[in-house]
Amino acid sequence: MVFAAAQKPTPTQPGPSPAAIRDLASQRNAVILAHYYQDDAIQDVADFIGDSLELARKAASTTADVIVFCGVHFMAETAKILNPGKTVLLPDLAAGCSLADACPADAFAAFRAEHPDHIAVSYINCSAAVKANSDLICTSSNAVDLVKQLPADRPILFGPDENLGRWVQAQSGRQLTLWPGSCQVHVAFSEQALLQLKLEHPDAEVLAHPECQQHLLDLADFIGSTSKLLHRAEESPANSFIVLTEPGILHQMRLKVPGKQFFEVPGADGCSCNACPYMRLNTLEKLWQCLDRLEPEIVMDEELRLKALAPIERMLAMSP
Repeated sequence: MVFAAAQKPTPTQPGPSPAAIRDLASQRNAVILAHYYQDDAIQDVADFIGDSLELARKAASTTADVIVFCGVHFMAETAKILNPGKTVLLPDLAAGCSLADACPADAFAAFRAEHPDHIAVSYINCSAAVKANSDLICTSSNAVDLVKQLPADRPILFGPDENLGRWVQAQSGRQLTLWPGSCQVHVAFSEQALLQLKLEHPDAEVLAHPECQQHLLDLADFIGSTSKLLHRAEESPANSFIVLTEPGILHQMRLKVPGKQFFEVPGADGCSCNACPYMRLNTLEKLWQCLDRLEPEIVMDEELRLKALAPIERMLAMSP
């Protein structure tokens, strides 16, 4: 599923209160799941906040009747794959993903056909159709560990994020054939701005997501998934951090360790393209509306769901 380029939502008048949203969610027996890259207000009203792996596990295990996924389309789709008996809602169906869009299912199928002896490992940031044509799904939290577990005598395809793939290759010692895709947010950070921040805050630790380009990872002190960056901020003896990932995570970092300082790295020319425009399409008003109307709902063909489920379940079984 390809989405039009997302635009930042236009500021509006204050919408429904968090208390009203929580009350409506209770009436619907709904659980609100939110990714770390959501706006602060959505994170504050959510029942659970996490990265892709944590959210997948929560979606699979919930007993709620309704799952409201405050994230992007592939995340809500994954929730439906894992828990088909639930009503899965996404506040804005236009909340897509540039990385998923960069890997069309038919092109990925052709890529696989060119390498029939390879194990296909796909980053969870892809469509259900790509998942269905994969042997194993991974997240940035578990990719290195999963790749290390694969048979040493089998070559590996990795997609759709080539930057994550290069990092996994370096960390695992396995040679990977990479799909040429990238996240529009994680390739937008300005190296000049990062160097300037390092000059201004020489004691700050640089935290980076592995979807960033290699020349930025080379400047990082710690590289890891969103949740691992959060844990590092909590555990590190450093008192200040320069953060190379979507700035939504800074809200949780400041809540977890309020005595520490966090600096986001802007995009090239000082643009705000370090904030994912797709993630930010979800708002409190849209969250309220989807709970009220029980739409937009994620609906999926059962044959496709079952094909996509197998590599996701394999991931969960192999993950600690």
